[in-house]
Amino acid sequence: MKSLMLATLAGALSLAPMAASQAQEAPRHGYTLHYIQGEGDVQGIKLGYQYYLSEYLPERFNNVEMFLESSVNFWRYGDNNDYDHNFVVALTPVFQYPLTQYRGNPLMFEFGIGFSLLDDTQFAGKDVSTHYQFEDRIGLVYKLDNAEFGLRYLHYSNAGFESPNPGLDFISLSYSRSF
Repeated sequence: MKSLMLATLAGALSLAPMAASQAQEAPRHGYTLHYIQGEGDVQGIKLGYQYYLSEYLPERFNNVEMFLESSVNFWRYGDNNDYDHNFVVALTPVFQYPLTQYRGNPLMFEFGIGFSLLDDTQFAGKDVSTHYQFEDRIGLVYKLDNAEFGLRYLHYSNAGFESPNPGLDFISLSYSRSF
């Protein structure tokens, strides 16, 4: 699984942007790749598509960036001989707010709450009870011209709609590219 995750990471990082930026103000698009590490021995990859919606925000929010991220997640728990896996799809509106500048580039605070659908409710020794889960995220993102690097905390939970609700927690390292 680690070799598959590394191959996926290398392939995604080598992708060229699919379209050039247009001179007029238009929503940007992007792709993102997260390496996620969960509690215990949970590891995974999250691949996402981002559709930027910042231009639709009211004028008073001109320093806030907003995008809608659709993603697929591949999670794995355990060793090569005995492991558990889960497939997850998610849709999350995400907001980024500038905190400061570092070497002329913005460091952003990021947060979002969205919906996800898990393939299996039994994962990594936990019973999360429902296939639908909320995806909560908070993090720091360092932006370059058309790329960004992020460190995030991700939490998946059914928000107490059904018991048990132990939740699943992850730390994410990500690379994103906009076009």
